[in-house]
Amino acid sequence: MFKSIVVGTDGSQPANEAVQRAADLAKLCGASLHIVTAYKPISELVFNPEALPIDIGSMVDPQRDATDICEAVGNKISTEGVSVHTHACPGNAADALVEVAEREKADLIVVGNRGMKGKRRVLGSVPNSVSHHAPCTVMIVSTS
Repeated sequence: MFKSIVVGTDGSQPANEAVQRAADLAKLCGASLHIVTAYKPISELVFNPEALPIDIGSMVDPQRDATDICEAVGNKISTEGVSVHTHACPGNAADALVEVAEREKADLIVVGNRGMKGKRRVLGSVPNSVSHHAPCTVMIVSTS
């Protein structure tokens, strides 16, 4: 059925509910699970290290934070007998999910519906963007 499943998280409880659903499905299918967290990189154009009295780059590291989130969630899931791979990706969440799905030849992307209220159910949401660009099936799970 499914051999490779991609799911995103930002570390929040609703996002981790989607991860748990994806992990349950991966376990049932014997699929590998790819957990993705997107982050916004610090632009070197924004910070001029020579102009700062301290090294702010060592204090603020969105890639490290995203990696930590992925690994924390992944470590919990891997104890459930699921093969887990984590991906901290620069950029927005929808693009990161689609890129990992393409690279890993995923059969399924799982996203939560958190924040999908009113007009946002149709326009502007991560699930909406993913569903329009995904190279595979997309499953939107209720996380509210």
